[in-house]
Amino acid sequence: MAKQAAKKTAASPASPITATATLRARARKNIEDGAITDSYAADRKMVIRLLNDALATEYVCVLRYYRHYFMAKGMLADSVKAEFLEHAQQEQAHAGRLAERIVQLGGEPDLNPDTLTARSHAEYKEGKDLRDMVKENLVAERIAIDSYREMINYVGDRDTTTKRILEEILAQEEEHADEFSDLLDGWVG
Repeated sequence: MAKQAAKKTAASPASPITATATLRARARKNIEDGAITDSYAADRKMVIRLLNDALATEYVCVLRYYRHYFMAKGMLADSVKAEFLEHAQQEQAHAGRLAERIVQLGGEPDLNPDTLTARSHAEYKEGKDLRDMVKENLVAERIAIDSYREMINYVGDRDTTTKRILEEILAQEEEHADEFSDLLDGWVG
C-alpha cells in the first residue's frame, strides 16, 4: 500500500505555482514597485489611462447627480431626489476605488477639473425638467455600462484585481440604469 502511495505522489504533475524559492527571490526584486510584481501581465500605462478616464466619468456623474438632486422639483421630486443623492454618493465611492487602484498600479489619479469633461465617457447634461434629468442619467449609466464592459474585456485575466473592481462597479451601474428605466416606464405626465 505504501508503495502505491509513493507512486501516486511521484506521478503527480508539477505544481502550477512557481517554486517558493523563486517567489521569494522575485518579491525582493524591484520592491519599490509595491503590489506590482513580475507576474503582472497587463499594459500598466494603458490600464492607468483607462482607469483615469473612468475616474473622470465618475466625477462628471457625481456632479450631474448633485445638480439634479438640488434642481429637482415637481410632484415626484422627493422620491427622485433621493435616487439622485444615493447615486451621487455611490458614484463618489466608485471614484475612490478607481483612484486607489491607480495609485496601487504606480499611477496618479488625474483629477484636473479642466480636463474632466473631455476625458469623461458620459456627458454633463443638466436636463430641462425632472423627467429629462432621469432620462439623461439613464443615458449616462448606459454609457458607463458599455465603457466598463469594454475595459473588463480589455483587462481580462491580465489584471484580475482591476477586473474585479470594474466588474463590481459595472454591476452597480447596471442597477442604476434599471432603476432609472423603471422610473421612466412608470412616468405619468
